[in-house]
Amino acid sequence: MRAFDVVTRIAFGLASAVLMILACALIVYAGSGVWDSFRTAERNIGATALEAVGYTVIAIAVFDVGKYLLEEEAIRGREMRNAGEARRSLTKFISTIIIAVLLEALVTVFEAGKEDPRLMVYPTMLLVSGCLLIVGLGVYQRLSISAETKVRDPEEE
Repeated sequence: MRAFDVVTRIAFGLASAVLMILACALIVYAGSGVWDSFRTAERNIGATALEAVGYTVIAIAVFDVGKYLLEEEAIRGREMRNAGEARRSLTKFISTIIIAVLLEALVTVFEAGKEDPRLMVYPTMLLVSGCLLIVGLGVYQRLSISAETKVRDPEEE
């Protein structure tokens, strides 16, 4: 069983490294697009900068997923933790995803607003999804904290 644990940790470590490298590549790609738009007059600098923001937001979310895998699965493994630590870790991870979704929605609102108002359905759905994620995270926090309290002090019922 120990060999399987080592192989699993190596696999998660490699996967997280690949995700982090790809996230850095996305940021470099976004930066090179902006740089090229400054050098040539053919490209619209505003549209390219907005596209670069979208790529950067996605890169941050991908990088955070890689970091989460590295910290939680490769380094720490599946060792037992208390419920509070697991809740904080999951909250931090989901918060990053929520920020990425909402920033992508914001970028997409600006892009769609300039092109055609009928394209606003996708950004609106992203905003609704981000809001639902926030509400879901709040419900999760509330339920997990009350469950932790009951586990810690069962005489309080």
